[in-house]
Formats: sequence, structure tokens, C-alpha cells
Amino acid sequence: MYEPAPKVTDADRLAREIRESSTDRRIELQPLFGRMLQGLEESGVPVPARMRNLHEQLLEEAIEAKFDNLPV
Repeated sequence: MYEPAPKVTDADRLAREIRESSTDRRIELQPLFGRMLQGLEESGVPVPARMRNLHEQLLEEAIEAKFDNLPV
């Protein structure tokens, strides 16, 4: 099945939603955002630094949340 490549405007909308969301929701949206950025790169669309930075921040939050939930 053909799936159209994501657009920067779609990624911008998702980035805005992520920035306005709670930490838990941000972590939920991280995989989708990562796939969207990967799709942009694979389509030859340059990914803006602000989006790469947001994705890195989301990855850090997800890792931190995982360790916060480990029993001591």
C-alpha cells in the first residue's frame, strides 16, 4: 500500500502538539514523531534542527522515565 511521505508541516503540527503535552503524552508521541522525521529524511526533505533537537529531548525523557520506574 502506498503511503505518502510526511510533510514538514505535518511534523510541525505534531511538534507543536508535543510541546503542549504532558510528559506522559510526549513520551507516547515520541515513536510517531521519530517515524515522521525518518520519513522526511528518506524522502530527501531536510529535517530542521529544531525538530531533531525536540526528538533528542523526547528520547532523553523516555529513557529517564524508564529508569524512574525501575525498582531500587
